[in-house]
Amino acid sequence: MDEVTGLVEYPVALTGRFEELYLEVPSEALILAMKSHQKCFYLLDKEEKLLAYFVSVSNIRSTDPSQVIEGNERVIRPRLADAKFFYETDKQSSLESRLELLKKVVFQKKLGTVYERSLRVAKLAKFIAANTGENEAQSERAAMLSKCDLVTNMVGEFADLQGLMGSYYAANDGEPEPVVTAISEQYMPKYSGGDLPSTGIGSILAIADKLDSIVGLFAIGQPPTGSKDPFALRRSAIGVLRIMVQNKLDLDLLACIETSLESFTALELDSDTAETVFEFMLERFRSWYSDEGIPSNVFQSVMQIKPRKPYDFAKRIEAVSSFVQLEESAALAAANKRVSNLLDKVDASCLSNDVNAELLVHEAEKALFQQLRDREHSTAPLFEAGDYTSGLAELAQLKNSVDDFFDDVLVMCDDKSVQNNRIALLQRLRDIFLKVADISFLHTS
Repeated sequence: MDEVTGLVEYPVALTGRFEELYLEVPSEALILAMKSHQKCFYLLDKEEKLLAYFVSVSNIRSTDPSQVIEGNERVIRPRLADAKFFYETDKQSSLESRLELLKKVVFQKKLGTVYERSLRVAKLAKFIAANTGENEAQSERAAMLSKCDLVTNMVGEFADLQGLMGSYYAANDGEPEPVVTAISEQYMPKYSGGDLPSTGIGSILAIADKLDSIVGLFAIGQPPTGSKDPFALRRSAIGVLRIMVQNKLDLDLLACIETSLESFTALELDSDTAETVFEFMLERFRSWYSDEGIPSNVFQSVMQIKPRKPYDFAKRIEAVSSFVQLEESAALAAANKRVSNLLDKVDASCLSNDVNAELLVHEAEKALFQQLRDREHSTAPLFEAGDYTSGLAELAQLKNSVDDFFDDVLVMCDDKSVQNNRIALLQRLRDIFLKVADISFLHTS
C-alpha cells in the first residue's frame, strides 16, 4: 500500500483477472509475483482463498479503462506462467534428491557448505528432540530437508519463499505432516515479535537452525561487536529464547550449545567458546525484560545465578517480580545483602552450611534454625516443580526470625566454634534463597 501510494499521484483502481488454472500454484508464489513484479493487489474470497482476480492502480483516469485492464492482464500472465512452470518443474524431483546439490553451495567459507550445515543442524535437532520428547527421526529428517528448496527454481526466482516452498515440495513427496510443517516454520520468528513455530518439531528445527549460525560464527571469531551485527545474531538469539520460553520448552541451553559445538570438528575452538555463547544469549534477556518493564535489579538477581534453562530463567523472573511486591521482601533482601557481605570476608575454605544444633546458644538462632529447616522441607517440592513464586512466598515467612537473629545475635563472637556455626547458619539461609535468585541485588540502599 505504501509503495503503490508513493508511485501514483491520481490513483485509479482497476480490477483484472487471470485464468483459474494458475490457482493450482501455491497462493504465496502467485501473490509474490503479483506484488513484487506488477505492484498489484490480490483478492481473497470469504474463506480467505485466493481468487483469480487482481487490482492494479493506474496513475490517471483512462477514457477506456478496458484497454488498461487488458494490458495489465497481458503483462501479468507471463509472470504467473513462470511461477506455474517453476512449480511443476520443481515437483518432478524430490527434496531429498537435491541434497547432493547442497554440497556445492557454500554457507560460509570457514563453516563449509549448506549440506555440511544441514548435517550439523540435524544432529542438534535430534539431540533437542531427545530432550523434549519429540520424534527424533522426524526432527532429524526435517533438518536434513530444510534447505533443499534453496536449489529449486521457485526459490531461485522468489527468495522470500524459502522454507514455505520446501514444505509444499515435502508434502508432494509424501513426507510426514510434522516434517512438512517444521520445514515451513524453520525461520520463525522472522522479525521482532513475529509468530513462533506452532509445532514441537517446528520449534526444534527453528532453534537448531539459529543455534548453528550463532555457535558457528562465534567459533570462527565473528561475534557481534558494539552496534555491528551483520549476521543478525542478536535477533536470532532472542528468537531462540522466545521459542524456549513462550513454547515452554524445558531445554538446557548450555547443553544445546555444547552439542552444537561438537559438530565443528574442523575448527580449533577456544575452551570457553560454549560459555561465551551461553552468556551472550542470556544477555539478550536484559533488553527483553527491560522492554517488559522489569526492574534491572530483578533481572540481575536471576542473571547472577545463570540458570541454564531459558524457560526456567523466565519462571524465576516472574517469581522475583512477585516477591518484591511482598512486605517482607525489602527486609529479606537487606538481610541477604548483609549475609553476602559477611560471607565475602570469610575464607572460602571455611564456608559450610552444616549447622551443629548443639552449638546454638541464643534463642534467636535456635528459632531461625528451626524456621529454616521447616522452610527447607516445605519449599523443596515447590522448587523441584519449578514453582518459584510459591517457594519465595514460603521463604518470606522467615522475615521475623531473620530480623530477630540480626538484632540479638553477634555472629563474629569470640568463641570460634560458635562463630563458625553461626556463619554456617547464614550460609544455609543464603543457599535456600539462591535456589531461586540472588535477592541481595534487590536491596537498593
